[in-house]
Amino acid sequence: MFSQSEENYLKAIFHLTTAEKKGISTNAIAEKLATKPSSVTDMIRKLSDKKVVSYKKYYGVTLTNSGRKIAANIVRKHRLWEVFLVEKLQFSWDEVHDVAEQLEHIQSPKLIQQLDHFLGFPTQDPHGDPIPDQDGNLKAIEKRLLSTLLKNESGVCIGVDDSSSEFLQFLDKRGITLGKHIKVLEKEAFDDSLIIEINQQKMTISKKIANNLYIQKS
Repeated sequence: MFSQSEENYLKAIFHLTTAEKKGISTNAIAEKLATKPSSVTDMIRKLSDKKVVSYKKYYGVTLTNSGRKIAANIVRKHRLWEVFLVEKLQFSWDEVHDVAEQLEHIQSPKLIQQLDHFLGFPTQDPHGDPIPDQDGNLKAIEKRLLSTLLKNESGVCIGVDDSSSEFLQFLDKRGITLGKHIKVLEKEAFDDSLIIEINQQKMTISKKIANNLYIQKS
């Protein structure tokens, strides 16, 4: 059994882990969780004693096989609850994260299995992120950031990197949602801002926005 704080650390390391599976620095974990590096060091020691993380000096923190499975299950619960809140309780996509943060700590495998079945076994959450299966496996999704597209390239918006309520509300105001087709009309050399076409309308978006939108090229 793990505390909520321990689960939050495992989930943070899971999210920070790259495809190359390099070790995660304690500073990166501290920034992710908005806490002090010294607090991270203490927690990593506890999690290492429980055999769910491994720490090597100058390399960083990695999840063990059991640690990864536990973390993936927390992420699975979080994303299933987000789907439930949006599809069944009519929450908007910018409202669900904080609620799911609380629900993800419920310790009932049967409840999550039934929830998955009730929802029709969804593979993505409302933000376009893949939902791990019950064995902790994540299906890779081919995607790239909108900022990497060149002039006249286009694709479908399939996810966001920033799932904060402020960013999602910003997107809603501009009609930028999952499933929308986006075409790059111009790329400004001065600040890397983009002029895009979406909903048959032209608009200018900043590099910061383009760096937080995932596209599947068409």
